[in-house]
Amino acid sequence: MRVFANLLSFASRSLLMLGGIGLAVMTLIIGWQVFARYVLNASPSWSEQASLVLMIWFVSFAAAAGVKEGFHIRISAFADSLPGRWPNRLQLVSHLIVALVGAAMAFWGGELIMRTWEHTIPTLGISRGFAYLPLPISGVLIALFALENFLEQLNPAIAGDAES
Repeated sequence: MRVFANLLSFASRSLLMLGGIGLAVMTLIIGWQVFARYVLNASPSWSEQASLVLMIWFVSFAAAAGVKEGFHIRISAFADSLPGRWPNRLQLVSHLIVALVGAAMAFWGGELIMRTWEHTIPTLGISRGFAYLPLPISGVLIALFALENFLEQLNPAIAGDAES
């Protein structure tokens, strides 16, 4: 279990790094587009689509890392107000729901890729399916991260073991 936890931690850090790189590249592309439009009076045709594809990629990866690192949005006022073990139980259910959502992303993201692979993004010359490739990848990772969180909450010793 320790090797698996370490592998998932490495995957999460890698996703955050890729997300940061994608955000920086997208910022450069948008900056170039604005400069070219207003200074050179010749906006590149590829810049908007390239930025959108990059955004799909880095947002999907950051969402997966958010599940692992726990920085995703959640409202816990209701759960925290419950007595006894109910907050813990609701958190376990929450992890399972997130895992199911990740599995759904993986399944239907894969179907979306298959249905759009033959379509080409005209300004980039790449497959539309390539743009959607991070959906099933991040879906699988979301499911794995949520299941790991579930198991760590059931047995906190697992979390301490992964960090040693």
